[in-house]
Amino acid sequence: MTEPDDKPLFATPWIFIRGVPAMKFLPPEGPPEVAFAGRSNVGKSSLINALVGHKGLARTSNTPGRTQELNYFVPDGHSGAADDLPPMALVDMPGYGYAQAPKEQVDAWTKLVFDYLRGRSTLKRVYVLIDSRHGIKKNDEEVFALLDKAAVSYQVVLTKTDKIKEAGVPRLVEETLQKIAKRPAAFPDVIATSSEKGKGLDALRDAILTAIRR
Repeated sequence: MTEPDDKPLFATPWIFIRGVPAMKFLPPEGPPEVAFAGRSNVGKSSLINALVGHKGLARTSNTPGRTQELNYFVPDGHSGAADDLPPMALVDMPGYGYAQAPKEQVDAWTKLVFDYLRGRSTLKRVYVLIDSRHGIKKNDEEVFALLDKAAVSYQVVLTKTDKIKEAGVPRLVEETLQKIAKRPAAFPDVIATSSEKGKGLDALRDAILTAIRR
């Protein structure tokens, strides 16, 4: 498999290939994957859309808990079939922390996510999104612990930094770094982003390309 060519990979058209409600529906393993996790309404879909410059790729919604599957996105021209593997895939994971969802639904999402994290050898990194207005919450800490236990590399990405005072962003980054400093699977760098303003997107693209090549 040839290496993707730097940032132009994100400038090519991307497509949604499938939603995965259970492990048996996962695409064939082969190309590297990076996944995006975060509390409901943290801005995962908006960030994915901004990364690839496609406003309608990942569906956004004001309704928490709408994403109930692992949603796979790849560069256009690659179906994800074994004989046509893409250079990489982006995976939008179900949002967590939405208390109003029925318990059985939450349990089903949780099992899917946990099984995926434990069993996907091509998963190179999980980007855990944290709303900069709220910081790290208890259920974010629980996800960190899960990723640490599964030995899955993860990196914290602050979202919606345009919604807080600009002067407060560096302080928030430093506070976040301190909170994850002793976590064994946490990547020791925090990326501050704004999908609306385009801030931090190049840094995140660089981080993704580095992760899939390791």
